[in-house]
Amino acid sequence: MKTVDGDLIKLALEGEFDVIIHGCNCFCTMGAGIAKAIKSEFPDAAKADLETQKGDRLKLGTYSHATVERNGKKLTIINAYSQYNWRGRGVKADYDAIQRIFAQLKQTYSGARFGYPLIGAGLAGGDWSVIAEIIDTELMGEDHTLVKFAR
Repeated sequence: MKTVDGDLIKLALEGEFDVIIHGCNCFCTMGAGIAKAIKSEFPDAAKADLETQKGDRLKLGTYSHATVERNGKKLTIINAYSQYNWRGRGVKADYDAIQRIFAQLKQTYSGARFGYPLIGAGLAGGDWSVIAEIIDTELMGEDHTLVKFAR
C-alpha cells in the first residue's frame, strides 16, 4: 500500500486514480466525513447509493458505484457498504464486509489505480492496522494508495 498525504477527491479529479473507494453505512445518508464531500462533488455516486434499499443489512460487504467523466477521464466512485449504521459508540466498521468488498473490487477492477481514505477507521471507529492488512491482502499486486487527508 502506498500512502500519500492529500485530498482524495482533488487527486482523483487530477487523474491520479481510476477508482476511488469510500466507506458507507447501509442507510443511504452520506452525511458526514468523506462521504459527505463525495456526495457533494459526485451527485451520481449519491444517486447510486439512494438506489439501494435503505437499512438493508444485506448490503454489508457489497457496494454501489457511479462512473463519471471529468477532464476527459473516467473515474469510478465506489460506495463501499463497510458498516451497518452510524449511530452510537464503539466500532461500527465491519471487517468481514471490508474484506468481501475489496475482494470483489480486485476481481472487477484489476489493473485500475485505486485510491481510498482510512476506510472504516475514522467515524466508523475501526482499527486501521486490521483494515490495512485486509486491503493489502485483497489488493495484492494492484496499484492502490491510501490518501491521508491533509489540509
